[in-house]
Parts: sequence; C-alpha cells; structure tokens
Amino acid sequence: MVTEQTSSTGDVISQMGSIFDEIWERKGAFFVVFFILFSLFYGFLVWIDFVPEKPEAEIVAVAQAVVVATTTQVAQVEIPVLAPVVVFVNPVRIRIEALGTDVVVVNPQSDTIADLDAALLKGVVRHPDSADFKDTGTMVLFGHSSYLPTVFNKNFKAFNGIQKLVVGNVIHIDSDDAVYEYEVTKVYKVMASEASVPLEKGEAKLILVTCNSFGSKDDRYVVEAKLVKKTLAQAIK
Repeated sequence: MVTEQTSSTGDVISQMGSIFDEIWERKGAFFVVFFILFSLFYGFLVWIDFVPEKPEAEIVAVAQAVVVATTTQVAQVEIPVLAPVVVFVNPVRIRIEALGTDVVVVNPQSDTIADLDAALLKGVVRHPDSADFKDTGTMVLFGHSSYLPTVFNKNFKAFNGIQKLVVGNVIHIDSDDAVYEYEVTKVYKVMASEASVPLEKGEAKLILVTCNSFGSKDDRYVVEAKLVKKTLAQAIK
C-alpha cells in the first residue's frame, strides 16, 4: 500500500517536472500571456473601483501643501497703497437777480497776486484760502467792477452795483450738483488799508468783495450774506 502511494507521488512529481520543463522552454510566450492576463485582471479591478486608493491622511497632507504654496505666493504680491482722495465742492456760478448778475466762478489753487488777477479776467474768483461747500465757513468771492461805458471783457463788470444790494436780497451760488441760497445781511465800503476779510469757521457765510486788482490800494465794497437754503440739482429739475 505504501509502495503504491509512493509510486503515485513520484508520478505526480515527474509530471510536474515535465510541465515545468515545457513551460521553461516556452518561457517567453508564457510571460507574455501572463502579463496580458494580469493587465486585463487589474484593469477589471480598477473599472469596478476595487483597487485601494491613497489613505485619506495622505490626501489631506497634499491638499495642505497646495494651500500653503498658494498662500505663500499671495503673500508675496505687493498691494499698492492708494493716496487719499481730496474732495472739493467748489462754486461754479453766481447769480444775483436784483442786479441781473450771472457770472462764472473761478477756483484757482494759487494765491499769488499774479494768478488771482489772471483768474479775475475769467470771472468771479473764490479766494483759495476761503471755504468751499465741503467746509462750513466763510466763502470769499472777489469780482471786478467798472463803470466805463464800454469794456472788451464783460468780467470787468462782474460785480457792478453790489453796493446797491440791501439786507434781505438773495444771492444764488451754484455748484455742480446743488444751488445754495444766501440772504444779504450787511453792505458796506472799506478803505484799502482795512480790506482784510476774516475767514471764520463754523458758520456758512458768503462775502462778496469788489476788486480792481488784488494789489490795488482802491477802496472796496463788501457784501455779507448768510446761507439760508440748499437745493439739490435733481430737485430743481
């Protein structure tokens, strides 16, 4: 019995050896077939989503690395610092119905006598040191006056007759988006040596001053007025 089992085992071993020898002789073809079958099997596992993926911790680490790299690049971008915007709300026109006055208001930035005199040729001048509509204070407007029968520049007569205004008369000053209504409170004449105008803050006032030249020694007429109403341009339309 033992002899028969030993014989059978030897036969199996002998057959396996023969098969191995046959495979080894054709090893090239065997490996090709094995690679093809393995690839097909692996592709099938991928298709059915059976292949294990990267651990979640590794995925999180990769995401964090991307965020850090992106943040570093953003931090290196230089953001320009913009200069503060200075807002001016300037007068652009003066209208006095009692005198038939309707003149452009010029707003020079320079306060030199030469620049102010040049601006007077273009209309009434707001002195650059006085308030505009953005600030609550005293706005000072200078204008030429001339009683010659004929002038080549109408702005030489911009403030003709302001000495005839009386308390209660209305003066309108236009900005780009509103109309400011002032009421005359005082009219007087000053000597050239006393022609300084106090630029007070805290109260919306208007002062009109006649001016032959900013450097002249002639006496001047002065009109003072207080702000009584502001009307937006949209409301006027």
